[in-house]
Amino acid sequence: MTLNSIYIDNLIKTALLEDINYLDTTTDYLIDESQENTAIFLAKSSGVLCGIEVALRVFEILQPNGFEAKVYKHDGDKLVKGEIIAEIHGKTRTILKGERTALNLIQHMSGIATATNKAVEIVSGTKASIADTRKTLPGMRPLQKYAVTVGGGRNHRYNLSDAAMLKDNHIDAGGGIANAVSKLKSKLGHMTKVELEVRNLDELNQALEAGVDVIMLDNMSPELMKQAVDITAGKALLEASGGITDETLREIAETGVDIISMGALTHSVKAFDISLKIK
Repeated sequence: MTLNSIYIDNLIKTALLEDINYLDTTTDYLIDESQENTAIFLAKSSGVLCGIEVALRVFEILQPNGFEAKVYKHDGDKLVKGEIIAEIHGKTRTILKGERTALNLIQHMSGIATATNKAVEIVSGTKASIADTRKTLPGMRPLQKYAVTVGGGRNHRYNLSDAAMLKDNHIDAGGGIANAVSKLKSKLGHMTKVELEVRNLDELNQALEAGVDVIMLDNMSPELMKQAVDITAGKALLEASGGITDETLREIAETGVDIISMGALTHSVKAFDISLKIK
């Protein structure tokens, strides 16, 4: 997955305008415009790096000419506490004004990559892959989904246009599983997949009879998931979802499901501790 440079610049500019408004009262009155400094990005924890180029872009936007950076660690690299990620040199005003925005982005993205990588390692050796969901922060979805891939995970639907996905409310409003799937299939193109959420084994059998491509096992126990795997017998991909934690992840993966989707990777991840220190 790659990030669109136009999206990145627009996001950064929005964040900078939100933070600086029209004046940095401290920096603009304290620091001479000609002063320059060098600073380092420093890992304060161990984990997976993500977002270094995005963070550096903050300073490039603030200072189009004369800003320099030496990058020692790249997205996807494993970091050890105390390692220098990058060294930057530019106007002191640039560094001070961009510091918070740059750190907000790289800390959040690295937090997602680190959490995803931990989940991927937990299920290692099983057939299950780790996926994200649409439970992302408004305006941040491309960054968050990119960070999931950097951590070794896979992206679920990017948005509502990517695939047809029938959840409980769709099924209830659409007249039941058979009717909802039949109506959808009569209108969908041949390239569009259909996923359906089921809550029990009876709904699973209905989903199989309807011929959907992916079946989401919603908040099922590992015991029920194992039964669902046996019943499905490869006729559809099975996705486990709902309240999954690191503590339950391995047991769920060992049931034989194909995908485990975790909203927590993006909606409640802990920021990775990175600091920016002027030398």
